[in-house]
Amino acid sequence: MSADFSHLDATGAARMVDVSEKPETKRTARAVGHVRMDARTRRLVAERALPKGDVFTVARVAAILAAKRTGDLIPMCHPLPLTDVQVDLALDETGVRVEATATCVGRTGVEMEALTAVTVAALTVYDMCKAVDKRMVLGEVRLAEKTGGKSGDFRWDGSASD
Repeated sequence: MSADFSHLDATGAARMVDVSEKPETKRTARAVGHVRMDARTRRLVAERALPKGDVFTVARVAAILAAKRTGDLIPMCHPLPLTDVQVDLALDETGVRVEATATCVGRTGVEMEALTAVTVAALTVYDMCKAVDKRMVLGEVRLAEKTGGKSGDFRWDGSASD
């Protein structure tokens, strides 16, 4: 069982993976997600006319803070010395597209930091807009690509896994 899931020991108990013997390498991860909303809400976001203020600025700051706190939020994550977190939010035809890239030089990957940043950015968009649109849908959060580490590079091509 532990060969398939590194966070489980031989008995199936949860554990933190010991990465002390792994070399430090530069690692990056990019995650994406989406917040679907109605046309009126998209217009208000674009015009910066929502009661709580500039949605993109607040969501970007929230995402960066969340990436930095991922080790406190996800039980088996190692706290990582992030060297960069970039967050982009953009309006599209159905809502807001969120993308976050996390970078570090460390012994384990930054996928969880990028995913956490995207998720918290999407939650913040919801919070900023909920007064005018409670029917928003957060979704499609996924790892888009990663570089570095023992497992090598990964790029999601949109295909379903087995």
